[in-house]
Amino acid sequence: MSSPFPQPNVSSSPLARRLGFFDATMLVMGGIVGAGIFINPYVVAQRVHTPALVLGAWLAGGLIALTAAFIWAELADRMPQVGGQYAYLRQAYHPLVAFLYGWVLLWVIQTGGMAAVTVTFSRYFLELTGAQASDWQVAVITLLALTLVNCLGVRAGGTVQSVLMVIKIVAVAVLVGAGAFLVRNTHLQWRPLLDSPASAGLLSAFGAAMVPVVFAYGGWQTASFVSGEMKEPRRDLPRALVLGVVGVAALYTSVNYVCLRALGVNTLANTSTPASAVMRLALGQRGAMIIALGIAVSTLGFLSQSVLTAPRVYFAMAEDRVFFRQLAWVHPKTQVPVVAIVLQSVWTIVILLLFSYEKILNYVTSMDAIFWTLTAGCLFVLRRRGGPASAFRMPGHPWTTSLFCLVCAGVVANTIYRYPGNTLRGLAILAAGVPVYYIWRWMSTRSIEP
Repeated sequence: MSSPFPQPNVSSSPLARRLGFFDATMLVMGGIVGAGIFINPYVVAQRVHTPALVLGAWLAGGLIALTAAFIWAELADRMPQVGGQYAYLRQAYHPLVAFLYGWVLLWVIQTGGMAAVTVTFSRYFLELTGAQASDWQVAVITLLALTLVNCLGVRAGGTVQSVLMVIKIVAVAVLVGAGAFLVRNTHLQWRPLLDSPASAGLLSAFGAAMVPVVFAYGGWQTASFVSGEMKEPRRDLPRALVLGVVGVAALYTSVNYVCLRALGVNTLANTSTPASAVMRLALGQRGAMIIALGIAVSTLGFLSQSVLTAPRVYFAMAEDRVFFRQLAWVHPKTQVPVVAIVLQSVWTIVILLLFSYEKILNYVTSMDAIFWTLTAGCLFVLRRRGGPASAFRMPGHPWTTSLFCLVCAGVVANTIYRYPGNTLRGLAILAAGVPVYYIWRWMSTRSIEP
């Protein structure tokens, strides 16, 4: 169904096209790699108890993310529009579906994740510097600084993001190198492969282990938000999606391998800071400080990517006249949606001051998975409609796309089964967006009537 609202035209977008292939690849990787890879391995090891199952979960997560990257790559080639995933949902289904995505992105997914990661950065920053300040004070200053940088222009924001992503890759490389070559005693045992006989219970436990893995891999789609600001989106974004996800999968698997090698699965399960534990074994306290610095930079890079990309969705919603019209305002000099950037940062500050991210983690994951399923379904709709053939096609479609949708639906079902309270709160926020959409649509209709 076509949208009743004006559609942004790629060629006439008021946003500046200044991002290249390298910037896009760094945005993909930066949107995925945050603090989770340095912490989440112990959560996975608590839910499955052999190295084969732990690494299997991370490899399975990589395959899911790579499948998604191919799907998003074809969608990006078909619709290189501002707003990315928002635009795909709007064109394939109905403006309401797209609005609900942007609604949940603003109030739960993006800002909730940013709030938690900002606090994580603040704590490591205080540990490294010994500064006499509270974590919320550092968090607010950090968000304000990144907001200012991104309001100066997409080129400035993209450069900061690229530099931080390169530093993150170096930090992961140091961790992997230290764990592989400087920790002499290995605790990696490949037998037994399973921690219990193959059964529905084992499958359920593996599914539970996949929740933090899927959460850690999430974020590849955010680079598509800024497709309208790429120099050559149809050429660069599909390649960046695939290359970025492959790079992250290699980093994640390597980190988990060295954690298992240095600590063993039982010790890993009882170590809430596995990266620091590995580096302490390799280089002593100095190593722990080095990786603390790496984690601080990693979280800062995630925040930089978040501040840069997601406001383009709110910009696209305002262009569709289903959100505050002021969010579509673009600064005449810097050519960025300043109001949209500021709104996101302000709401993130509110969340970090009032709420704990642990309370919303599960419904963040379920909300993400719901819209991953819907977005992958866009490919069926768009191919059925015909039109010009895409230069980048999803391999194995429709079977691979269907499998991805089933996996995402399974993640949602498993989250509802295990964490019904948190998931239902997320669904309530999602449902609240339906009347809001129709109110905005009614207001928009009245504003354009003569």
